[in-house]
Amino acid sequence: MTTPQDEFDDLLSRAALAALFFDPEMTADDEEYDLQSDVAFCLEAVEGVELDGDTRAELRMLVGLVIADPTAHRQALVDFAMEFAPPEAD
Repeated sequence: MTTPQDEFDDLLSRAALAALFFDPEMTADDEEYDLQSDVAFCLEAVEGVELDGDTRAELRMLVGLVIADPTAHRQALVDFAMEFAPPEAD
């Protein structure tokens, strides 16, 4: 059974992978590339986590920002994950 922490860990891994392959020039030149597809791929990891609509919208925005500019936004996404899926106590 996965825990919310496992699911958010998966989300962070997916966002890191999407950010690694993100190329701003590709988004301008490639009509087939869609940032929202990458965001949706990342959010699949937390489909089982109960989040209200506003919280899920905030998460969607943060993931998109992290993919496009990980240096500027990764801490906000990590903080979000820690708030909704704190590490389990030993």
